[in-house]
Amino acid sequence: MPKETFAARYENLAQICEFVTIASEAAGLGEADAYCVELATNEACTNIMEYSYGEDKEGKIECLIEADDKGVTIVLRDWGKPFDANEVPEKTFDKPLEKLDLRGIGLRLIRGAMDEVEFEALPVGGNRLTMRKYR
Repeated sequence: MPKETFAARYENLAQICEFVTIASEAAGLGEADAYCVELATNEACTNIMEYSYGEDKEGKIECLIEADDKGVTIVLRDWGKPFDANEVPEKTFDKPLEKLDLRGIGLRLIRGAMDEVEFEALPVGGNRLTMRKYR
């Protein structure tokens, strides 16, 4: 069960993605599925940095990876502003790109890349995002 804590800074995105990709491949995910995990993690961490922490440059992201015979689970924990995914409407692409409201596109990307996604605002503060990718 690899676990690492990273400073919530954009310059750490490559390191976070490398961490989850190596663990995903070691757990037996194929290249395409490992890329989906990396893509979803990159988007989720970017959202944490931008929306949960905002201007707070001291934020942290804890990344826990669990593997079993069915696949890989990535758990991202932050201590920033609470987030309720239900407040972000499901994004549809029924308009030309230039008229599209970008809010919610990242959530759709995360949900599309992973097989299961669960967002939790924690009562002790911060958030936990659990993402699962099956083999």
